[in-house]
Amino acid sequence: MRLKTLLPITLITLLGLSMTATAEAKPTTVLLKTSQGDITLQLDADKAPKSVANFVAYVKAGHYDGTVFHRVIKGFMIQGGGYVGANFGEKDTRESIANESKNGLKNKRGTVAMARTGAPHSATAQFFINHADNDFLDAGARGEWGYAVFGHVTKGMDVVDKIASIPTGRTPPFGQDVPTVTVTIEKASVVD
Repeated sequence: MRLKTLLPITLITLLGLSMTATAEAKPTTVLLKTSQGDITLQLDADKAPKSVANFVAYVKAGHYDGTVFHRVIKGFMIQGGGYVGANFGEKDTRESIANESKNGLKNKRGTVAMARTGAPHSATAQFFINHADNDFLDAGARGEWGYAVFGHVTKGMDVVDKIASIPTGRTPPFGQDVPTVTVTIEKASVVD
């Protein structure tokens, strides 16, 4: 008789704990205060846990504060997170992370993804915001690995459009696609 009484109570307690854990697992939001306006990102830790943890660690360490968008291609993407100032001083980074491009998230307009070299598992701190649908960057489009999407813009796509519209030119060490006006991430912060 006692077991029959305890079983429903135990199930109700476990259900309550499960609902509490679910309610607490809200998406991470990051605010990028840029010299052109604010961009708010919602990060998807469920589908890209390593990329989100990596990005948030850099945000909390202040890594992105003062960095610039050094590569801007209208109708493609805006890229930043690795260089400081108009002279493009390179920032130190931690070790690279595993590529999560097979997570089901696609490089659509307004998504944020990890930038990397030609090596699939080479992403560190640099990221880009897709200015258009860029399906060719997804896993399987040009090979096994793509560029890992880990979130999307929830507010400030007009700012992304503004940055993407800034004229670009050739500037060492990058060559072309460098904004002629320095676009700085003044402060990056995790929003509660």
